[in-house]
Amino acid sequence: MNKYIPNALTLLNLFCGCIAVIFAVNNHFVAAALFVFLGIFFDFFDGFAARKLNVQSELGVQLDSLADMVTSGVVPGIIMYKLLALTLGSNEAFTASSEWSETMYWTSFKISPLPLLGLCITLASAYRLAKFNIDEDQQTYFKGLPTPANTLLIVSLPLILEFQHSDLINSIIVNKWFLIALTALSCYLLNSSIKLFALKFKDWGFKANATRYIFIILCVILLIVLQFAAIPLIILLYISMSVLDNVASKLK
Repeated sequence: MNKYIPNALTLLNLFCGCIAVIFAVNNHFVAAALFVFLGIFFDFFDGFAARKLNVQSELGVQLDSLADMVTSGVVPGIIMYKLLALTLGSNEAFTASSEWSETMYWTSFKISPLPLLGLCITLASAYRLAKFNIDEDQQTYFKGLPTPANTLLIVSLPLILEFQHSDLINSIIVNKWFLIALTALSCYLLNSSIKLFALKFKDWGFKANATRYIFIILCVILLIVLQFAAIPLIILLYISMSVLDNVASKLK
């Protein structure tokens, strides 16, 4: 039975991702975020379970990427699509008149291309996951921003709008140029060559895991103080600490 436990956790990740897609499409972003968080939780523990039970398999690797493609690829793309549509004063990029289903006139069908840029995050996530599967170097570190971390960044935006109640922050988030820039940055970070540390502990000693422990402590502090607004800062902190850790390693 042991060999089925990690795959079951992976399928729970996929299940949560599918539910998150449904909620995101229907503009229920808080519920979508909840299931994304649950999916990422299962995503973390499927690999942990596989290592502890010593049942890693090629099937598990492929299944994990397929599940991540939904939870950490499709969902953030849809959310960015919805946010960009919001900057146009609409919830959709596609609009049709009431005669659409009756007459099938193409003239009744309008497309706003701007929100579709958000789906570039989905494309970039797919490309990253495909590269990750054939890259044998990323066992103890990540090359580029992991898709779950990128998803947390994107999902945090509607949560900040919903719960932070800051006019300044809200005005930034609903600015189309900010969202376009963030989409481009997200796509770049996903497939960049920046070496980022992984939260994988071979042992619990502080010396070998100093960067990880410091990062976790700072994350907890930021979340307590800033709540959802802390998530973008945590992603920035993650990248900054990884770069500094790389520089320190080269200087040794």
